[in-house]
Amino acid sequence: MSNHKIITKALAGAIALGLSAVTTQALAQSTTDMEKCYGVVKAGQNDCGTPQHACAGQSTLDGSGDEWVFLPVGTCNKLVGGSVSPDTKQSES
Repeated sequence: MSNHKIITKALAGAIALGLSAVTTQALAQSTTDMEKCYGVVKAGQNDCGTPQHACAGQSTLDGSGDEWVFLPVGTCNKLVGGSVSPDTKQSES
């Protein structure tokens, strides 16, 4: 293997490692200033699972009361239909 290929692979690995560390740190910092906001999520845009499904991006209804998305603290209650607690009755209709 040529020196050029070795250097290129080493540099790519170092960049990938650095980016993953920055992304993890940014997520950890950002979630402390975020809150779950229920009832405002568009279908397929939820951030996590519920009793109806296991993963993010699997919501099937717009504005379902048990689907949530992370928003900056204080934003959710300013949105029509937004709540910081789930409304399972709204999602069943």
